[in-house]
Amino acid sequence: MREIVLDTETTGLDPFDTPRHRIVEIGAVELWNQVPTGRTYHQYINPERNMPTEAFEVHGIGDDFLADKPVFQSIAQAFRDFVTDARLVIHNASFDMRFLNAELEWCGMPTLPSDQALDTLMIARKRFPGSPASLDALCRRFGIDNSKREKHGALLDSEILAEVYLELTGGKQPDFALAPRESRRTSSAVDETWRPRPRPAPLPARLTDAERAAHEEFVGEMGEAAVWNRFA
Repeated sequence: MREIVLDTETTGLDPFDTPRHRIVEIGAVELWNQVPTGRTYHQYINPERNMPTEAFEVHGIGDDFLADKPVFQSIAQAFRDFVTDARLVIHNASFDMRFLNAELEWCGMPTLPSDQALDTLMIARKRFPGSPASLDALCRRFGIDNSKREKHGALLDSEILAEVYLELTGGKQPDFALAPRESRRTSSAVDETWRPRPRPAPLPARLTDAERAAHEEFVGEMGEAAVWNRFA
């Protein structure tokens, strides 16, 4: 099953405030059967409005940095092409989905169904009732290194969330790679036609003469019915 672990950064908390708050960054990581494939999506976006001071402090990016970035409408199709109908794994999904659907609606594109999103915040609260369920708190619980997360960043947060999600759902590679081959997606860097070739020369035996003699004596004591005699 294909899943997209996703995070957004925005200029504020509500896309329908006046003036509108907008998305300034999207980061996403692809999973196949809960195993990262190495494919990612990352895009900075010009919000077509000034970044509030508090947003600048959170994101570490400001108006000058975003001035030459594309507006959402120009990247909307590429974003939809990456996401397709995959399940979206999001921490506090209602927040990101509200912004994504507002942006899609404003540029006349179909919105994302609410049931396409899986909320890891809700999973964490159900699994650990009464405990902190922020991304940082879950990293501490699962021993995940988030030391690079000094400032929020959508791609970094989605990569960290992917690790948290795998722990929340039972640890990495829950099927132990036993899913049928046709249901697993591998990196394009892997050559599926490769097969190991025979060794040019057999490896030398590691048994000493004393060990071999002791084994022959042991088998001799077992008589002709010993399994070693049948396959000698």
